Amino acid sequence: MCVRNGVRVHPLILIEDSSSRSVLSSAACMDICMPQYSMHCYIDNLELFGIIRTDTYIYLASKIARNSTRGTYRLKRFVRSKHGFRTYASGSEVPEVKVEETARPVYPFSAIIGQEEMKFAALMNIIDPNIGGIMVMGDRGTGKSTTVRSLVDLLPLIEVVQDDPFMSSPTDPNLMSPDVLSAFRAGENIPTTKVRINMVDLPLGATEDRVCGTIDIEKALTEGTKAFEPGLLAKANRGILYVDEVNLLDDHLVDVLLDSAASGWNTVEREGISICHPARFILIGSGNPEEGELRPQLLDRFGMHAQIKTVKLPEERVQVVEERTEFDSSPKEFRSKYDDKQAEVINKVTLARALLPEVEVPMDIRLKISQVCAELDVDGLRGDLVTTRAARAAAAFRGSKIVTDEDVYAVITLCLRHRLRKDPMASIDEGSRVLEVFSAVFGYEQ
Repeated sequence: MCVRNGVRVHPLILIEDSSSRSVLSSAACMDICMPQYSMHCYIDNLELFGIIRTDTYIYLASKIARNSTRGTYRLKRFVRSKHGFRTYASGSEVPEVKVEETARPVYPFSAIIGQEEMKFAALMNIIDPNIGGIMVMGDRGTGKSTTVRSLVDLLPLIEVVQDDPFMSSPTDPNLMSPDVLSAFRAGENIPTTKVRINMVDLPLGATEDRVCGTIDIEKALTEGTKAFEPGLLAKANRGILYVDEVNLLDDHLVDVLLDSAASGWNTVEREGISICHPARFILIGSGNPEEGELRPQLLDRFGMHAQIKTVKLPEERVQVVEERTEFDSSPKEFRSKYDDKQAEVINKVTLARALLPEVEVPMDIRLKISQVCAELDVDGLRGDLVTTRAARAAAAFRGSKIVTDEDVYAVITLCLRHRLRKDPMASIDEGSRVLEVFSAVFGYEQ
């Protein structure tokens, strides 16, 4: 079971359409709470478009609720039209009512105690998404998910094509869906809007169809045409895709995610549909090493690797418990305490993103980065690329246009420690080897 717009969505069930007497298998069961009503409503769409507050709707819903113990349910299907919802039986128009979204309060990023590695790596990826994401491993109950979800407040606004499910850019052809790209090349006027960068959660039980996209069943049933229904990769384009317990995710799904994250494109070939759309996102995965490690080949695809440990100081532990308790009891008041610190971090990240194109890496530092990678016997060139990009982001975050040794020192352990493991059964080095080689190459005493 997952949650979509505040509505609990259960696994697919079978519904018998009262207008055509045909059994459909594309329905999702949703629990909806309305004033003076508590009922189960079964809608023949995989998405809840709105709550229809009319006598007809309530009558149908209550009728279904009384028969909720049966295995098959009768319901007139509603489809979306330009004017609202239409039933097939009568063809009458029913006005659409928007569902008011009540976002769950997020713990403030600036209120998180400790976890400096993870917070720094996350900021670097927001400044430069080309770094390639983060893999966060740490003890259970250390707030990994809380820290990742707190990034929502720091994400900047981006300009997207209005009503486009692929979050297409109106100016960059490399970030446009096929339809938008065709309109762009034809010189058509493309309406745009500004939205905050998406953060998409990928549940462990997700299927490949839901991740990559599949055939649009609604159009196949109603219009008899083949159409593509975008998946989570389309929704995460130009945003963040978060996978909790990524080390428990099926290997084939991890392969799909990492391939899309590396190439920036998602190609779907199934049921007679062939489509390729942009899928550039920051991939953040978290997990507990006690539950298993990722394969070295998969670890290499993550740009940075952060390790989280349990806070040991009693004073810090007490402070974490007190602040979390305060947040749970009154989240709005707690968040207001950190408004100034949040604004400071947001301003610093915004300035760094604007400064990043002007940051330069001197040739001697580039050579030393490659020398460190070579002496550590890092396979491939991803280590060189990621370290250079992360060092540029660190310099921009510091407000400088020139990368220095200190910028490289701040990121090199995060970028290389997970690329040293050759044996799948070995554990990841905490970074001592990387620092030893860095000190030797850059001329510092260990």
